[in-house]
Amino acid sequence: MDSFSTGSSGTGSPQISTDEFMDQMKAQLAQAYAQEFLETVRGKCFEKCISKPGTSLSGSESSCISRCVDRYIEATGIVGRALFTSR
Repeated sequence: MDSFSTGSSGTGSPQISTDEFMDQMKAQLAQAYAQEFLETVRGKCFEKCISKPGTSLSGSESSCISRCVDRYIEATGIVGRALFTSR
């Protein structure tokens, strides 16, 4: 069970190893997770920190966004470590 077929018929299809498949899946999941993370942070931090959208950020808005993003990154790291080190 070192490799499997990526096609539906199983004949003449390209073969990839399980490790290669896992690497591809990890990369796709990481990309999807990063995109979702950015969208969540953008939405939550914007809602929380920007009271009057304009052409530029005030100092307090900029500081608020920075702290908000830092908190989300820290929380994500804590959750990630808890999920992946418990196995």
